[in-house]
Amino acid sequence: MSRVDPITLEVIRNGLSSIADEMALIIMRSAYSPVVRDIMDYSTGLCDPQGRIIAQGLTLPIQLCSFPRVMRFLKERFGDDMAPGDIFITNDPYGSGGQHLPDVYVLKPIFNDGALAGYACTVAHHTDLGGIVPGSVAIYATEIQQEGLRIPLAKLHEAGRPNRTLLGLIEANTRQPVEVLGDLRAQIAACATAEKGLLALVDRYGIDFPVYVEALHDHAEAMMRETIRELPNGVYVAEDYLDGLGDNPTPIRICATVTIADDTIDIDFTGTSAQVAASINCPISLPESAAFTAIRCLSRRDIPNCDGYLKPITVRAPEGSLLNPLFPAACGARGVVGYRVFDTIMQALAKVVPERAIGGSEGGPFLMAAGGTYQGRQFVLNEMLVGTWGARADRDGIEGISNPAANISNQPVEMIEAEMPVEIVRYGFVTDSGGAGRNRGGLAFIREFRFRQDTLFNLRGDRRDHPPFGIDGGRFGAPSAHILLATDGSQRMLPAMPMHAFTAHAGDIFRLVGAGGGGFGEAFEREPARVLADVIEEKVSVEGAARDYGVVIDPISLTVDPSATLALRTDSLGRHAE
Repeated sequence: MSRVDPITLEVIRNGLSSIADEMALIIMRSAYSPVVRDIMDYSTGLCDPQGRIIAQGLTLPIQLCSFPRVMRFLKERFGDDMAPGDIFITNDPYGSGGQHLPDVYVLKPIFNDGALAGYACTVAHHTDLGGIVPGSVAIYATEIQQEGLRIPLAKLHEAGRPNRTLLGLIEANTRQPVEVLGDLRAQIAACATAEKGLLALVDRYGIDFPVYVEALHDHAEAMMRETIRELPNGVYVAEDYLDGLGDNPTPIRICATVTIADDTIDIDFTGTSAQVAASINCPISLPESAAFTAIRCLSRRDIPNCDGYLKPITVRAPEGSLLNPLFPAACGARGVVGYRVFDTIMQALAKVVPERAIGGSEGGPFLMAAGGTYQGRQFVLNEMLVGTWGARADRDGIEGISNPAANISNQPVEMIEAEMPVEIVRYGFVTDSGGAGRNRGGLAFIREFRFRQDTLFNLRGDRRDHPPFGIDGGRFGAPSAHILLATDGSQRMLPAMPMHAFTAHAGDIFRLVGAGGGGFGEAFEREPARVLADVIEEKVSVEGAARDYGVVIDPISLTVDPSATLALRTDSLGRHAE
């Protein structure tokens, strides 16, 4: 073939993307656990014979780079030992490219007439892989052996025959065998669907298909380099902090140095805190994915989701740091760190192109994992709550939608109450929680859980002492909170990252308040009519309108007092200048 036809290239690109999306739908419709079925904590993709990603389903962008890393290990260990009908499995962050033990990878090599045509790739967060707490995510774990079952790269199926010994080991090491084995079958089904779809494309385009795959990589690389060339060269440094561990936390630093040089970007995390004796250590594949996601947010082009666009971007983190821990560091709760990496890079980019940056979001999923025995069977409640974006140059922060670095959903209230001894007594937004600005940050969410029996639970939160940042004069969003309300009326403020589990007694309520999104621009530049609309919708109180925006609103008529507003804003600006 003398040249690549652009129309055919686009058809193949969309064909590959459709296969990856169909894989995602298969998992969602077939999965057993709420974590996969309802929260949608999983990802799907296709790789070419070299193990390079060529398509990813519309699921979790922050898991993007984990597929290429796992594929490199797979090809190194089983490159000459793959055959039709083989399916591989792993979850090990050390030596197999995984992120944490609940994330189980199921990978299927796809053959066409005996030749390798590509790979179907899935990863799903399984509800429980053993360990010291239900849900397999305990902040206070100090080594990975405490966190559950480690599965090195192994054949789950060989020539179409399931590895019953391995399946038995998995079943024996989970509190939720029905859900875990059911979710594995959903992943296998998605791989089978991908096999049919990919082979159909290969059959249709024949010997030209690999040529178009290479062209897709080249096209994505060229588009990303074009995006980077639009940015001013320079070195941009930013830092952000996690609140820290336990009852008396010490802030944990993440530092990003972003170097833009013509059509390349280098991201160096030197200066980040060392790995810790807790489970928030973050294997390098997640910081890589978070970095790539942040850079993609700069682009206004529809870049193909394949390996080519990764080439102009390098990501580095010192070994032994929080972002590149050494064995046997625990990493089950590492997710919050990945989202903070995204936030840190976004702050660096805001110095370059503030008009494309996103204010601080809620900080990533707030985790509450609870478990015990209910109706004669062990139960595990994995809550991963998201819901708030920071503001941007052209719009307010969004509420009730996943973090910009994720694509997950909050678990339906009805499903929790139908299957577990937990009642959701409150779920909504928090007035005055969005960071004030010309564009307001998204509101924080609040969710309250009443336990109907004694229950063990543990937490992973953040953004209490270091709330979401604003951009270009925008203010911080409101901080998060975790509160246990006892039946005797007492209240106990819980640490954001406790180093132990808690026992809630029957009737106790756990209140989880997320953080509000950061604002964009000066708050007094927000049009009074927009502030009034927020008051009418109860996103901002009358008092908050005056305090944060200098807008005076009559609480009875709900109208703006223009003269009082002008006077208040003038006086406040004068005092600020002094």
